[in-house]
Amino acid sequence: MTLLPVEIAQKYELVVGLEVHAQLSTLSKSFSSDSAAFGAEPNHHISAISLGHPGTLPRINKRMVEYAVKMGLACNCTINLKNSFARKNYFYADLPKGYQITQDHEPICLGGTVDVKLANGTVKTLAIHHIHMEEDAGKSMHDNHHEDSLIDLNRAGVPLIEIVSQPDMRSAEEAGQFLTEIRKLLRYLDICDGNMEEGSMRCDANISVRLHGAAEYGNRCEVKNLNSIRNVQRAIEHEFARQVKVIEAGGRIDQNTLNFNADTGETSVLRSKEMANDYRYFPEPDLMPLVLDNAYVENIRNSLPVLPGQLYQKYLALGLSDYDASVITADKEVALYFEELIKHTANYKAAAHLMMGAVKSYLNETGLHITGLNIEPVNLAGLIKLVDDGSINNTVAAHKLFPAMLKSPGKTADLLAAELNLLITTDSNDVSKYIQDAIAKYPDKVREYQKGKKGVLGLFMGEIMKSSKGKIDPQATNQLLIKELESK
Repeated sequence: MTLLPVEIAQKYELVVGLEVHAQLSTLSKSFSSDSAAFGAEPNHHISAISLGHPGTLPRINKRMVEYAVKMGLACNCTINLKNSFARKNYFYADLPKGYQITQDHEPICLGGTVDVKLANGTVKTLAIHHIHMEEDAGKSMHDNHHEDSLIDLNRAGVPLIEIVSQPDMRSAEEAGQFLTEIRKLLRYLDICDGNMEEGSMRCDANISVRLHGAAEYGNRCEVKNLNSIRNVQRAIEHEFARQVKVIEAGGRIDQNTLNFNADTGETSVLRSKEMANDYRYFPEPDLMPLVLDNAYVENIRNSLPVLPGQLYQKYLALGLSDYDASVITADKEVALYFEELIKHTANYKAAAHLMMGAVKSYLNETGLHITGLNIEPVNLAGLIKLVDDGSINNTVAAHKLFPAMLKSPGKTADLLAAELNLLITTDSNDVSKYIQDAIAKYPDKVREYQKGKKGVLGLFMGEIMKSSKGKIDPQATNQLLIKELESK
């Protein structure tokens, strides 16, 4: 990306709105009983209905409607009780019917907001215009054959929701955080896996610039089918610089649909405004209006799980740091594990420290997800209790007992600590011997201590910890060591 001079960049304001397509995790497609599963052999999950053969009729997938309402409620939307469907007409090889069934004038969710937290600590509320339901198109593959493009229609008819934001974003960071929050909500609700690389979550970005203080929006360009949050941010940054350069050079921004090249970080024109498709929306004649009632919506509202924002506030109230609360709630399964863990311990800070320390390090080293951790939360709480009771110290807990629990997940923390002889000794004679041995090993350091060099205490404690193999209470031993040194 070519950077703009600061004085030029500061003259202009970036304006971004996003359209996020989320593939819903239903078993069947939007309007047929064909399987919606990912990964089948090409063209195996199709039928006369999903291919739009003459005489076939669509039927609404109830689960699609439920999932759309869930997302709307999670995004603070107003649920539209009277819904209709429309045909979006265009020709493309992977669109077997020649149209998509979607929603036009009466989408299922209206309005809504998503709060995003920025790097400087501020929270910004971004508005949603609407969320609507539609079916997906198939997939064209242009690199599997040297002469021909190949078509896989397994995806054709798979249910989508499209979350359309207002043009409220003023930086690539805000857009990235909006996508991050949307993906978290989809995953917490268990309605989409949010995997952008596999295409189950995709994003189009509408980008324009205007002079600071201007009321009118500039002409926007739409960058299509961005497949990662980072690429969305890169496309926005590139387009901001490109559009400002055009305007500064006396040109005008043409309202084009653009492609983003992830290798070069640049955009290119897919089609111009003059070439844009006229979708010729008209009411879907084969589907009756979908009428919901308040009881249906309230039943779904009452079934919602605890959402990441709610858990974040809960953890702050429990005394966790902003960082720990943010990291734990960033991943649904991590949050669920932590929720189960704190059912068995009231030491919430210790639980978070263990999750952010030993557990996170183990998962990073092994490449496992939290779902692959073989220690039950109740057993991990047992390790915390041993530390709280003074039976082991934090070092032994993290570096000896936790690894042992990984190797023997069926055993409790206290049983393993006893078997491995890790429990802190309460025999004062043993502690006294460790202290005397350390003092005898470093007589010159004893003299340095007596001359006021208190920093040598760490050397003695290190030696004591080593000889005791960590089986002492560091705080109590430190006090006994000071007493012994000052009596010399």
